[in-house]
Amino acid sequence: MNNVNRRDFLKLSGSTLIGLTIGGVALRANAAEKVSMDDPTVIALKYVHESKIEGKNCANCLYVNGGEGNDWRPCKLFGGKLVAAKGWCSAWQPMA
Repeated sequence: MNNVNRRDFLKLSGSTLIGLTIGGVALRANAAEKVSMDDPTVIALKYVHESKIEGKNCANCLYVNGGEGNDWRPCKLFGGKLVAAKGWCSAWQPMA
């Protein structure tokens, strides 16, 4: 096993901490963007912010992530952009 001196350990620890912090901030910033209604994917999938179909909405869709109580959640179909929990699109699939 290689011996790691104190200086190398501190460099590695500091770099790891900075990388995790910056990576986490970048992911949150990317996911914080709501879908735009003029986005080509939104138009193609006929996404709406409020579902008119009983029991079918983004909150219970297979492609949408996020916990209960969140009004906006990231969707895999829209590149992680946020969709309304009450929304719907033509690609809706029930959670398994």
